[in-house]
Amino acid sequence: MKCIDTYYFLGIGGIGMSALARYFATKGMRVIGYDRTVSPLTETLEAEGIQVQYDESLEIVKALDKEATIVVRTPAVPEDMPVYIWLKEQGFTIMKRAEVLGIVTREARALCVAGTHGKTTTSTMLAHILHQSHVGTNAFLGGIANNYGTNLLLDNSDNVVVEADEFDRSFHHLTPYISVITSMDPDHLDIYGTEEAYRESFAKYASLVEKALVVKATLSQCMVKAASPRCKVYGYGVMDDEAMRLQGDEVMDFYADNVRVRDGEIYFDFHTPESVMRDIQLGVPVWVNVENGVAAMAVAWLMGATEDELREGMKSFSGVYRRFNIHVNTPQVAYVDDYAHHPAELQASIESVRRLYPNRYVIGVFQPHLFTRTRDFAADFAQVLSTLDEVALLPIYPAREKPLEGVTSEWLMGKIHAKKAFVLPRILAKYLRERVKSKLAQGKDWVVITMGAGDIDRQVDDIKKALQI
Repeated sequence: MKCIDTYYFLGIGGIGMSALARYFATKGMRVIGYDRTVSPLTETLEAEGIQVQYDESLEIVKALDKEATIVVRTPAVPEDMPVYIWLKEQGFTIMKRAEVLGIVTREARALCVAGTHGKTTTSTMLAHILHQSHVGTNAFLGGIANNYGTNLLLDNSDNVVVEADEFDRSFHHLTPYISVITSMDPDHLDIYGTEEAYRESFAKYASLVEKALVVKATLSQCMVKAASPRCKVYGYGVMDDEAMRLQGDEVMDFYADNVRVRDGEIYFDFHTPESVMRDIQLGVPVWVNVENGVAAMAVAWLMGATEDELREGMKSFSGVYRRFNIHVNTPQVAYVDDYAHHPAELQASIESVRRLYPNRYVIGVFQPHLFTRTRDFAADFAQVLSTLDEVALLPIYPAREKPLEGVTSEWLMGKIHAKKAFVLPRILAKYLRERVKSKLAQGKDWVVITMGAGDIDRQVDDIKKALQI
């Protein structure tokens, strides 16, 4: 039997796939991949010596040695893709990304972050805290960490931080040592079918955790029932008036309180089961990151990070690409870009904007992601987007899906009741510049927030330049 020396990635331009590709490349493996379109990420992979094909020809794959190659596939690649069909017919070993990640992390202490929202920011926070501490960690991240300019961290540690993806039950392939569950708001109903099936999947995942499960306090009781007897369950959250009303008697073993803004920075006190750490400063002063930070600090504390390391890690964390990145910030105009693509994520982003920039006129530009998600959560999307002063929708980004009759951005727009709502073409920068200039002339200060998980990020640089008025 030949040794594996080649990995072929179907969908190599995905953020999770690219981290694995980079990992195997650093191990001296031959790494090749396919992706549908050129992107900054695929260009970076090519610059690092990884071969990427953008067409569906069979020339490259026909030259592969079947016995020495593993094909790694993302679900975003359709079943009828010619390259995938040929590889399957020829009997190549084809594995899901999560299966491969599970193998890579099985012999390590896997520190996993699961949940509908907050996975990427929380896991990247955790990776940064541990990486700069005496504990150390490797990390496969679901976004580009601004501190490092990469989604892959490697050191000599036995620890590895992993974003645990619930899509098509991928996280069931992992063996978590410690895990966070940030939320369980139903999503991916095109895969799961029902909200109950979605939550059952998380219960199954919780049963796989070996040592400790750090769970949003509102979910802690149901996770106690799901977790194995050997696993300790901890609740976490933010102790403010609203949280106290929502969480009632739920136990918060790790929590923040005394959250405050001072000189444009956010500070809070961090409580563990044994101590209180006063005046923790958020490196990225975004309100939603307080809760994410509590979860990350909780796991780092359980892993032995000291108070000084926790404090410095939080202060020096510079965020994740497309996770509430503030690109323009003047007394008159602010521009924020965020990956939010689920109604709960949009709500958190909009609320953060309102808290950071009170009394400003807020325009949100949203690119819906997937026809099925738009259909399944149309009422929720409409309700959240209606809280903006002005809403612009881009055409739905299809990703892996084919269009659904009647499900369009125009259809969704009809359900929105903001002061001003409309569908925009894909060219945004010039339009936004003119809108902002007209309102500034009327004495109104503005915030623009772009949201979505599709390709709206391709327009961020142009919008940033246009809004530097």
